[in-house]
Amino acid sequence: MSFEQTWRWFGPQDPFSLKEIKQTGATGIVTALHHIPIGEVWLVDEIMRRKSLIEADGLTWSVTESVPVHEDIKKRSGNYRKYVDNYIATLRNLAKCGVNIVCYNFMPVFDWLRTDLEVVFSDGSITTKFERKVVVAFDMFMLKRPGAANNYTDAELAEAEVYFRGMSDKEKDKLLKTILLGLPGSLEAYTLDAFRDALGKYKGVGDKELREDLHQFIRDITPAAEEAGVLLGIHPDDPPFPLFGLPRVVSKKRDFEQILAAADSQSNGLTFCPGSLAADPSNDVVDMSESFAERVNFIHLRNVTKDGKGGFVEDYQLGGDIDMYGVMKPLVIEQNRRTSLGLKSARMPLRPDHGHLMIPDMHRKGIYPGYSLFGRMRGLAELRGLEVGIRASLEDRA
Repeated sequence: MSFEQTWRWFGPQDPFSLKEIKQTGATGIVTALHHIPIGEVWLVDEIMRRKSLIEADGLTWSVTESVPVHEDIKKRSGNYRKYVDNYIATLRNLAKCGVNIVCYNFMPVFDWLRTDLEVVFSDGSITTKFERKVVVAFDMFMLKRPGAANNYTDAELAEAEVYFRGMSDKEKDKLLKTILLGLPGSLEAYTLDAFRDALGKYKGVGDKELREDLHQFIRDITPAAEEAGVLLGIHPDDPPFPLFGLPRVVSKKRDFEQILAAADSQSNGLTFCPGSLAADPSNDVVDMSESFAERVNFIHLRNVTKDGKGGFVEDYQLGGDIDMYGVMKPLVIEQNRRTSLGLKSARMPLRPDHGHLMIPDMHRKGIYPGYSLFGRMRGLAELRGLEVGIRASLEDRA
């Protein structure tokens, strides 16, 4: 058995057709109902409409990414109880339709963050990067968040001020749009005032509070997921450290240990994404893959080249600083174990998480950063070859 090769597709508005995706070698689709407002129940009819669309082209709806978690749940305030109940109802409806792996995250306010979405790579392709001094400059001099200076060192503040003073108005406008970009699957974005308002609503929610809210959410939804046969996979924070005064609680090995202990069930599992985790130099992603393989329900693989200052550039899957062989090998061994035991969790879908924008895609409109066709196809091919090599080496030693 091999990992199920999957591909993220944003639905009918995606610039790439299912027929094109099928030619990449992927057999499973990773998608979500982005048109349904966050917090509302996904009804069976809506789920089946999307599923039928996918199956019409000979593919399967393999993973839901994501069922977004409403901000009230993260703060455990307002109508959070209603939104937890709605989340459970959505999980049950997905299961009724045969979609039984769900990826989600618990990042407050924004889903991911990059400081440049149009980086020209050494081969002329386009990729993304995160630069800490740029975040500090935005936070201090554009967002002007009260108390922001307390989150940075004097050296960081000085470097950020020099950087900001050297920016043109055009560069500032581009940075504003980049930071405030919305969730994957949507090209809508926050306004600066809306972003300030969203941050303000987390006043009083620190690391301890967010961590407790996450663990309670897991305890709330896992029994229903287990009963329905749904495997959950929480995605790491991207990047894995606090930003704009907001805590991040899915970033380190100890975070994963606490999350998995919150509900001892295969239904309470992980989306393993070394590309997110490796941005923190204290994370040993090979060790984490070995430590948590038994609870991995979904696999994202991408690579990063770190700048040594808390930043990174997204590299090709087999480029960058991550030992992708070391990351994948424990996951292959784990899938072999599950297969030998006949476990339903043996499918372990894998997708190439992001890809560079390459020449054949540069004329296409509406491509969300990181979600090109040819870049991800290269990534999938590299990962497929790596998996074949690992499996052959394991067989030779048997």
